[in-house]
Amino acid sequence: MFTPQGPTLRELAVQALSSTMRGYDLLAPKFDRTPYRTPDRVLEAVGDAVRPLGPFDRGLDVCCGTGAGVGVLRGLCRERATGVDFSAGMLDVARAGLTGATGGPPVDWVRADALALPFTRAFDLALSFGAFGHFLPEERPGLFGQVHAALRPGGLFVFPVGAPPAVGSRAYWSLLGFDLAMRARNALWRPPFVMYYRTFPLAGVVDDLVGTGFTVRLLPLEEFGRRPDGSPRVRLVVAARP
Repeated sequence: MFTPQGPTLRELAVQALSSTMRGYDLLAPKFDRTPYRTPDRVLEAVGDAVRPLGPFDRGLDVCCGTGAGVGVLRGLCRERATGVDFSAGMLDVARAGLTGATGGPPVDWVRADALALPFTRAFDLALSFGAFGHFLPEERPGLFGQVHAALRPGGLFVFPVGAPPAVGSRAYWSLLGFDLAMRARNALWRPPFVMYYRTFPLAGVVDDLVGTGFTVRLLPLEEFGRRPDGSPRVRLVVAARP
């Protein structure tokens, strides 16, 4: 996909007709060669913004995929970093990518559904990158509740959220078209593949976090600039468990 080393059109078609979990198992070996991997620029910006909010002993990457966010945690946490994902294929790639790495805390890889996390008051910091499109809006309170339970009192749940594209822009129509295509696919084909770009509006996300018991603040990530109206192009959501 967009590079000779990325997945072929046929591989993407097979993935798209699979379940979400099976699709990512299939995509895993080539995932880091697709545009879906979180860019290093975003990872670095989040790490730089979160570092002054510490110190942190133990961190959790929710829906860690191939482990890009775990790399951020290894630069922030003193004792241990944990990546959790429901795709065995993605975890295999993450584990292999860390083989031989030096420095930073030890890392655990855990296969589990983010809607049923096997942790209680275990972490000072949780983060997530690029995973929320895999959860329907009605699932958000349950997801946030699981993260809340996994954090120690005073722990933080952080993640970046980009501003929506301007109505009528090329990006607007591209994301709208993708979501409509996925809705049609899921209406006609089973098992569903849950992946949407327009189901995570910031206002609704903040309301769900507050309803789960978090206190929330928003930090602009100035590295990404501002929109014509002066609002940040990217914000960091910082949700604290009291």
